[in-house]
Amino acid sequence: MRPSPIAIAVGVGFAFAAIASSVQAKDYPEKPVRIVVAYAPGGVTDVLARVIAPKLSGALGGRFYVENLPGAGGDIGTARAAAAPADGTTILFTSPDFLTSPALKAKAQYDPITSFAPVTLVATSPGVISIHASLGVSSLQELFTLLKANPGKYSYATPGYGTLPHLAAERLLRLGRGLDVIHVPFQGFGPAITSTVAGHTTILAGGAPSIIAPHVKAGTLRALAVTGNRRSPELPDVPTKEEACAADWDAGFWGGVMVPAGTPRNIIDVLHSQIVQIMNEPDVRDRLRTLDFEPGGSPPDEFAAWLKAEYAKWGHVVRQANLKVE
Repeated sequence: MRPSPIAIAVGVGFAFAAIASSVQAKDYPEKPVRIVVAYAPGGVTDVLARVIAPKLSGALGGRFYVENLPGAGGDIGTARAAAAPADGTTILFTSPDFLTSPALKAKAQYDPITSFAPVTLVATSPGVISIHASLGVSSLQELFTLLKANPGKYSYATPGYGTLPHLAAERLLRLGRGLDVIHVPFQGFGPAITSTVAGHTTILAGGAPSIIAPHVKAGTLRALAVTGNRRSPELPDVPTKEEACAADWDAGFWGGVMVPAGTPRNIIDVLHSQIVQIMNEPDVRDRLRTLDFEPGGSPPDEFAAWLKAEYAKWGHVVRQANLKVE
């Protein structure tokens, strides 16, 4: 597998940060800066934002605080962040739904490419595809064979309709291999995992290795592949998607920082510089490791190019699969 643009960007971003750290926006921030998280407190996106906020406060000498604005799958908070003044006083900490949600809607509340200016990808985490242990297969290829021989018999659980795990599973199973599998969406990974552990759904699309590993060790789930470039320490015996001959399985998680379009570039550069340095602090790296995350750090322009490519990719899946939300 080729190294991903995001993986390559870690080293590039850190080098860029070292240069940009000397280019400070004068007196920034003059006012408190809110970091909008478009989800309820306690989720992964919220946790990552709360790792960053106090570090930014300490580094830049201003007040950075997290404001949770949940609702409509993240659309409400994201739209409000897009409409905020482009002066550096509002930051959006976002995740894959930022790209997948507008791709599903005829009239989205924001445009992920034009409504925001990217700052940096903060961190990434692999996803896992797993099955109920009673299914009797030990590899993805065996699963594909079983599904092909039994159209419409099996189901897969996801954390919700239109989420990245749903789109990734559509591409992997139905679009990529013509497999007839029933999608069962839930409100979050917790209920999706519970359903698969209980055997109500036989396949689970997505979920971080640290969440899946206890169920694998307990013998209730069997993990078939992880989406990362290397095997997960939590699931060392589970192959990567390339090793499993399923390079099109792509349901990992990422967290990124955006600001409203029109925010001055010097503010973007300062935020990027400080965030990259923060993500490389030992205590932050240790915290990320406990969450199954790798630090990012892509420069703004590279992050912008990656977002455009991802938006186009998943938009194509949405159109192919005829998925939509009214």
